[in-house]
Amino acid sequence: MIEFVSQAPIFILSLVFLLGIVVVIHELGHYFAGRYFGAAVESFSVGFGKPIFERTDKKGTRWRVNWIPLGGFVKFVGEHQLPSDIGKVESGPQGKPYNEIGVGGRTIIAAAGPAANFILAALLFSTIFLVKGSYESRLAVEGVVEGGAAYEAGLEPGDILVSMNGKEIKSAGQVQLIVSTSSNSAVDTVVERDGTMVDLTLVPEAQLRENAVGQMQKLGTIGVVMATIPDTARHIRYNPVEALAKGTGQTWSTLVMTTDMIKRMVTGKEELSSLSGPVAIGDVSRRIVNRTMSVEEASIWQKVDSLFWNMIGICAAVSVGIGFFNLLPFPVLDGGHIVFNCYEAIVGKPMPARIQEGALMAGMVLLLGMFVFITWGDVLETGLFNSARG
Repeated sequence: MIEFVSQAPIFILSLVFLLGIVVVIHELGHYFAGRYFGAAVESFSVGFGKPIFERTDKKGTRWRVNWIPLGGFVKFVGEHQLPSDIGKVESGPQGKPYNEIGVGGRTIIAAAGPAANFILAALLFSTIFLVKGSYESRLAVEGVVEGGAAYEAGLEPGDILVSMNGKEIKSAGQVQLIVSTSSNSAVDTVVERDGTMVDLTLVPEAQLRENAVGQMQKLGTIGVVMATIPDTARHIRYNPVEALAKGTGQTWSTLVMTTDMIKRMVTGKEELSSLSGPVAIGDVSRRIVNRTMSVEEASIWQKVDSLFWNMIGICAAVSVGIGFFNLLPFPVLDGGHIVFNCYEAIVGKPMPARIQEGALMAGMVLLLGMFVFITWGDVLETGLFNSARG
């Protein structure tokens, strides 16, 4: 119990830091896109609840910092009005009511939030590559567990890993990521054996084991021991252009991986418990803080440096996840607004108010149910109740 309470501030601060940055950037995307199309913005809030600071700018927009520092939101004048409400517009902020902006403009405004998340992720990943570079090496198979997926596929000690699913293998972390996220799915693998390229198909088995931060998860496993080939390890530095290209590529890879995981859940190859929410994000951050600060050999500055860049990487990954999630076609999300706008563009008039109201209500209920399901799963997976009991 004492350990849980002592780590609660780390959990809360990590959650506030990560979600705060990502959500505020998301809302700024909506805000600037709305301003571009001349929309009247009633308020931009950082956090929720009652404001502790408020300022009104020259265009009549109220900028607020609220008591609950978790995320934020932007409110356009007339944004959530249905067709039957047109004309009932709030006065004050300068600009056009949201529902008077063309359907193309509204679609861009809706998409600007997720786009801002993807841009943020690309910039953060790029910064990591620019400052820290990357490490690459060639990997050889040192041992194979009899009866495991690697053994069944024909992998042998001495094989050199060349590629998996068409991606050139350059690090052990890359192999671990591909394997752990591909349970019960075929992984096309190319190895070099005695100077000859050999094609194999691995099917990782889902096993309950610790992930990189110590959480127990069902992850893909192939039963193999890898080793770096001597004299192949190298530290690569990037100039700003190369780093931006690498960061953009990493953002795209993270988005593809997220999309693939959703597909695997739909097809039953991945459990729904693999979905993560705020509790899991906070727990991962807490564990990284604890692991980093407990390394006795490192100086305090080395620990702080490692922790900072780990948090930047997590923030980038969370930003991709938030952007992807908001593009899902649920009525209360940006993706749902885009669907409504597409209907209006095709039909020539807004979707009937009764259907919009029903869709919005159903979407809210569905999202609330998903939130409860994911949060409860996160609590069980992270063992917070166990920690709280001691």
